[in-house]
Amino acid sequence: MKKLLLTAVSAAALFSANITTAQADNQINPWRDCGIGAMIFSSVPVGAVISNVIWDLGTTAVTSNQSSPETCEGETVKVAQFIQQTFKPLEEETANGQGEHVTAMLNIIGCSESTHAAIMQDVRKDYAASLDSVAESDKPQALYNAVMTNAGSQCSAS
Repeated sequence: MKKLLLTAVSAAALFSANITTAQADNQINPWRDCGIGAMIFSSVPVGAVISNVIWDLGTTAVTSNQSSPETCEGETVKVAQFIQQTFKPLEEETANGQGEHVTAMLNIIGCSESTHAAIMQDVRKDYAASLDSVAESDKPQALYNAVMTNAGSQCSAS
């Protein structure tokens, strides 16, 4: 029980800053805007994130596009799903700065190939910096945040 509570508090702290940024940019954050958490805590974004993380580490939130597409649409949700589904090879390719999963991820967001190297350089730096304070189960969200932060200013569809 203590571990679960600690995970929830950690998730809230980790995602709180990202919720405000995503709301300001009108981006869909699948951990906030989708899944069981969003259904229960529609007006309390931090509650939605905590609920989704506690329920199943955000898996339902990221995959809820299939069950409720009207609430989870757009490139941001698609890239979150892709990161969740291909995390291990994507994480390895992120460390290298390139690879077929990295290319697919950036193509989902709408990044032109000429921007991939510059984006991934920044993503690698930001993701690596976040690893010291992120639990293993929160790594996909941390990668998503690094990608969306860095791709947002360089890609047309995000």
